Amino acid sequence: MQADIFCRVVDNYGDIGVCWRLARRLAHGHGWEVRLWVDDLASFARIQPGIDAGLARQAFNGVDIVRWSDAPDPALGARDVVIEAFACDPPEPFLDSMRQRHPAWINLEYLSAEAWVESCHGLPSQRPDGLVKHFYFPGFTPATGGLLREPGLSAERDAFQADTAAQDTFLRGLGVAEAHLSLRHNGARTMSLFCYPDAPVDGLARALAADPRPALLLAPEGVAPGLEAACTMPGGPAVARLPFVAQPDFDRVLWCADLNFVRGEDSFVRAAWAARPLVWQIYPQDENIHLEKLDAWLARYPAPETATALMRAWNQPGAGAATAAALAAALAPPAWQAWARAARDWDAAQAARPDLAENLAGFCAELAKKR
Repeated sequence: MQADIFCRVVDNYGDIGVCWRLARRLAHGHGWEVRLWVDDLASFARIQPGIDAGLARQAFNGVDIVRWSDAPDPALGARDVVIEAFACDPPEPFLDSMRQRHPAWINLEYLSAEAWVESCHGLPSQRPDGLVKHFYFPGFTPATGGLLREPGLSAERDAFQADTAAQDTFLRGLGVAEAHLSLRHNGARTMSLFCYPDAPVDGLARALAADPRPALLLAPEGVAPGLEAACTMPGGPAVARLPFVAQPDFDRVLWCADLNFVRGEDSFVRAAWAARPLVWQIYPQDENIHLEKLDAWLARYPAPETATALMRAWNQPGAGAATAAALAAALAPPAWQAWARAARDWDAAQAARPDLAENLAGFCAELAKKR
């Protein structure tokens, strides 16, 4: 198969994060020839060192990467499969080439646990120009497209989580100070923090200051800019700032943590694969539609009520007091142990299913047979 994947960067890193993972899975796992069109190469370069934001076209890690413009090179026409990520619509000149070729056209939708996506997954939409677009939904059930996951991920994760020396070496490489590593060795709870600007980090800091177990927060540069000030209270958590890293290293940050605060879609799925407790800040939408999506996932996630209460509070801007109370309850030993078991159970159940790239490759192969 030869495929084009179109990506508009809307949420800084989540859109390109998903598309880059998918491109590599299809290229390396299924032997596809993949061309990835990206409108914001600067954001791409922050999560993938080696990408040159100034080039119109470049090859990297077995994928042909093209800067998306309104006037694409006419020689780069449609091939077997066209995947538009999150309804981004290919440029009109490229659509002209699609009308000549009639490729399998996939609209890769946003991830959702809502029940209605099962009935819409895979449905075709006939356009007046003769093209047919199919809606493809990532999800958590066999009736959806599944989640992106690389082969061997569990074994790699388990080996890393069991190797304290490897974790120390990795964190040192990211600039984590020896004093912070000593905190980890002396029983501090390690947490990663990747959140939107409105996250109630003040409540997080208050709860951790009151917790008898010390804490270390690993936060990317530029995220939660008021974090250090919020953590200056007596007993407050230590903060280690990390650079933005390539995707495999982001996985390792999550694997180092006992609890991961994550946002959006890509980091949320990767935190789930860490098999550790997570707190998801979902991408905010008008009229609080995102909270319905959060509740739909929480209804499927086997965590205790203390964890679900924390996630609901974390998704309410200004809910510092509610977040502090909910986090304190979720970290209490019986609740924490139940949450840790739920995270492992969730990972095992989802990992037993085919991943998104495998399902999508099969779906496109079936479409090709009908052409």
